[in-house]
Amino acid sequence: MRKLLFIALLLCGFTGISQTTVNGKVVDQNNEPIPGANVVIVGKAIGTTADFDGLFKLETSEVPPFQLKITSIGYSDATENVTENNQTITVVLNETQTFLDEVVISASRTPERIFESPVSVERFGLKEIKNTTAASFYGGLENLKGVDVNTNSLTFQSINTRGFATFANTRFLQLVDGMDNSAPGLNFVVGNLVGMSELEVQSVEILPGASSALYGAGAFNGILFMRSKNPFDYQGISAYVKGGVTSQEAAGTNNYYDIGVRGAHAFSDKFAVKANLSILKGEDWHAANRTDLADPSRTRENPAYDGLNVYGDEVGIVLNFDTPVNLAPGTLGSAYVSRTGYDEVDLANYEAESVKFDGSVHYKPFADDFEIVYNARVGRGNTLYQGANRYSLKNFIMQQHKLEVRNDNFFVRGYVTTERSGDSYDTRFAAININRSWKSDLQWFTEYTGAFIGARLGRFTGGNRLDETAAHAFARQQADTGRLVPGTPGYQSAFNRVTSDGDLTTGAKFIDRTSLRHADANYNFSHLTADIADIQIGGSYRQYSLDSGGTIFTDIDGPIKYSEFGAYLQIQKKLIDERLKLTGSIRYDKNEFFDGFFSPRLSAVFTAGENRNQNFRASVQQGFRNPTTQDLFIGLNAGRAILVGSAPDNLDRDVRTFDLSASGAAVTGQQTATIVGRAAYENAFSLASVSAGAPTAVNTGLVKPEEITAFEVGYRAQFGKTAIDLSGYYNQYTNFISNVTTLVPLYGQAGDGALSLLALQNGDFKAYQTYTNSEAGIESYGVILGVDTKVLGNFDLGASYTFADLDFNQEAYPDFRTQFNTPKHKVKASFGNTELFKNFGFNINYRWSDEYEWENTFADGTVPSFSVLDAQISYGVPSIKSVFKLGGSNLLGEEYFTAVGTGLIGSIYYLSWTINP
Repeated sequence: MRKLLFIALLLCGFTGISQTTVNGKVVDQNNEPIPGANVVIVGKAIGTTADFDGLFKLETSEVPPFQLKITSIGYSDATENVTENNQTITVVLNETQTFLDEVVISASRTPERIFESPVSVERFGLKEIKNTTAASFYGGLENLKGVDVNTNSLTFQSINTRGFATFANTRFLQLVDGMDNSAPGLNFVVGNLVGMSELEVQSVEILPGASSALYGAGAFNGILFMRSKNPFDYQGISAYVKGGVTSQEAAGTNNYYDIGVRGAHAFSDKFAVKANLSILKGEDWHAANRTDLADPSRTRENPAYDGLNVYGDEVGIVLNFDTPVNLAPGTLGSAYVSRTGYDEVDLANYEAESVKFDGSVHYKPFADDFEIVYNARVGRGNTLYQGANRYSLKNFIMQQHKLEVRNDNFFVRGYVTTERSGDSYDTRFAAININRSWKSDLQWFTEYTGAFIGARLGRFTGGNRLDETAAHAFARQQADTGRLVPGTPGYQSAFNRVTSDGDLTTGAKFIDRTSLRHADANYNFSHLTADIADIQIGGSYRQYSLDSGGTIFTDIDGPIKYSEFGAYLQIQKKLIDERLKLTGSIRYDKNEFFDGFFSPRLSAVFTAGENRNQNFRASVQQGFRNPTTQDLFIGLNAGRAILVGSAPDNLDRDVRTFDLSASGAAVTGQQTATIVGRAAYENAFSLASVSAGAPTAVNTGLVKPEEITAFEVGYRAQFGKTAIDLSGYYNQYTNFISNVTTLVPLYGQAGDGALSLLALQNGDFKAYQTYTNSEAGIESYGVILGVDTKVLGNFDLGASYTFADLDFNQEAYPDFRTQFNTPKHKVKASFGNTELFKNFGFNINYRWSDEYEWENTFADGTVPSFSVLDAQISYGVPSIKSVFKLGGSNLLGEEYFTAVGTGLIGSIYYLSWTINP
C-alpha cells in the first residue's frame, strides 16, 4: 500500500503540455472567494478546481473558442466563454437559497434536485463535511433528521433509519461508490472502516425506508450512499491532521489522533489516478456495566450472579446440596451457581485503530464521458462488535476490488469483497475457557458443593455452622483457589493461548474468510426516449462463499456457496407543464433457496405554487429482505444459547455432544447426549412457557424472506430563505424475520410427558436460538419534520423532530422480539455561520433522544433519554490553503449509551488542520 501511495503521489508532480491558458477567480455574490469550485470545459473531461482564494489556472490543448462550466455545491451553476489564449475571467456564483436545490442521485438512480425527489432523501455534502462538529464526517451523519447512529465503539458506528436497528443492521444497506460495504460473513456494516477518508468524500446520501424496487433485497429499511471525488475534477494533494483526547469515566483521558492524505492527478484528458490513506488511533469506550440484567438486585455475592459486562459467569448449574451427604430433600436445599467471571476490561482489546487505503485508476479512451475505472479499497482495524456476544475485532481486514465501465447513460461493474478476521476473538468464550484452563467446570462445581456443605454443617469452620450467604461466599472462595488473576504472567499466558485457539470448546478465536462476488449494471435510455418517458433498466448477480472453518458457520467440510440475482425496470414521466412527475419501478429478485419476489414502487410528485416552490409527494412500494448468511448457515455456541441457522440442509449439520448431569445419567443410563440442530426447531419447548411454569412443546418454522409494504407522503417547500421538509410513513410487515429461543431437552421428546419434563426439572436442557418468521402482524409508522433557514443575516439555523412507533401485540407473541430499538421522539438542532467574520466560522449541534427499549441477542434493557451538544470553531488561512478547527463532541459531559451492553460514550475534544489545494 505504501508503494502504491508513493507512486500515485509522486506522479502528481508531473503536468501535461498545454497550448491555452485561462486564469480566473470564482466568487459569490458578496465577492467572497469560493474555494474548491469545479471548472470544466463543456463537453470535455478537462478541468481544474479553484484554490482557497477562489483562484484557478486552467491549461489545456483545446483551442478557443470553448465554454467553461463552473459549479460548486450550494451555488447555482455558471458558464463562461473563452475566446482567446491567456484570458482572465471572474465568475460569480449565486448561492442557492436552501439545501432543497442540491442534486441527489440515489432516489431515482438519476440526477435530480432534492426538491423533486419522489421519496425522502438526506444529503451530506462538501459544505456539511467542512462544518461538521463531530470528530469525523461519518459521525456527523448523526445530525441528519430521521437518522439514528448506534455507537458500538469508537471506530464502529451503525447507521439506521425508521427503527429495527441492530449493530449488524442487516435491514440497512451501505454503498461506497456502488459497492456493498457490509462484511459478507459477519453480516455487519463495518461503519467507515473500509469506507472513505473525509478528504475523498464528494457526497453522502441517505434514503430512509424501503428501496427494494431499485436496489434489491438489502435495501429494506434504508440505504446510505458514499460517492468519492473523481481525480479528473478534484486534483492535487490534500491532507489533514487531527489530535485530541477522549474522556470517559471508566477509561480516563486518553490521546486520540486521526491523519489522512489524498493525492490525485490527471495526466491528460484521458488518464488520471488517485490514492488515499488515513489512520485513526485512540482508546475505545470501556464497557464496565456489572449489573445483572436478569435480577438487578444480585451482586457477585449472589451465587447465581451473571453480570452484563462480566464474562465466564454464564457457566452455571443447579447444585443439589442434600443428595451428596444423604440428607432429606430441603435440608440444605439447592441453588443455581455460576462460575466467577472476568470483567470485559481484562478481556477486550481497547486499542481502537482504523487504517484505510484506497486507490483508483481512471481511463477515458475517447476523452469524453466514457470511463473505465479500477478501484481498490483495503481497511484494517481494531474495534469492538456486539452481536450475540462482545467480539474483539483485532487486525480485522476487509478489502474490495472493483472494475467499472460507465458513461452518463450506463454503468457495468463487478467487484469482489473479502474479509479476514485476523486475530479476532469472542470475549465471552475467552473468559469461559480461561476459567476452564486452570480448573475444569466439573472440578470447580464439585469443590463448591463440598465447601458449601462443609460450611453449612460446620465441618470446615471449627464446628461453627455458617448461614447460607456466608456459606456461599466460603464455597466460592474455596472453588476459586488457583484462579488466574488478570495482569499476572499466568493469566496472560492462558489468555494468549485461548484467543489463538479457534475451537470454542477450548478457545475463543473465530475464523472468517468469507467472500462475495457481485456484478450489476444499469442503462438509462432517457437520451433516446425523452419525448416519451425516462426509462431505465438494470440488474445484479451475487455469489456468497462462506468460509469460517466451522467456527461460525456449519462449514466444517468446506466453504458453503450460494447465489442470488435480480433485474429492474423504471419509467418516469413529467406531465402538466412538468409539474407532475410520475415514477413506476419494478424489480424481480431470486435467491436459490426461495421463490422469486417482485418489488414494485409507484410515486407521484406534484409541484405547486406560482413560483413552483412547493411540492407534494406520495409513494407506495413493496420490498423484501432475504435471510442473511447467518440466518441460514450459522452454527455457533454463543454461551447463553446455541445459534442454528434454518437453511434446510443446515439443520442436520450442527451436531453437539453434551454431558448429562448425575440425574440425567441415571435416567438414561448414558453419560452424554448428542443433539442435532434440527431439534431446536422440532423437539423443543418455548422459553416463555417454561418461564411461566407450564412447559409447552413448540415447532418452529424455517426462515423465509421478510416482506414490507411501505406508504409515504411528504411535503417540501421553499419560502425565501426557509425550507420545510415534512414526511410521514406507514409500514406493514409480513413474515418478519425473528429469533426465537427454544429449550431442547437432552432426553425425551418435547411434549411426550414425563421424560422431557424430567429433563427440564433436572436442568438437562440447552437453550437454542432459532431463525424463523413471526406470524404476528407488525406495523411501524412515523413523522419527520425538518426546517432550515437563515436568520440574523447569514446565520444557518436548522431543527428537526422525528416520531417513530411500533404496533405489535407482545402479549400474544411473548417469545418474539421485534428489536425495534429506536426512540419514539428525537429532536435535533443546529446553529452556525461559515463566515461569522472573515475566514472564521462556527457550528453547534444539539441532539435529544427519548428513552427506548433495546432488544438484541446480547442483552435487553432500557436506554435512558440523553442530550448531546457538539460544537466547533474554524479559522481559514488562505495563504497556506488551510483550515484550522477546534471542536468537541458531547460537551455536556453526560455519558450515555445507545445500546445495552456497550461502553458509555464519553467526550472527544480535538484540534484539526486541513490543507486543500
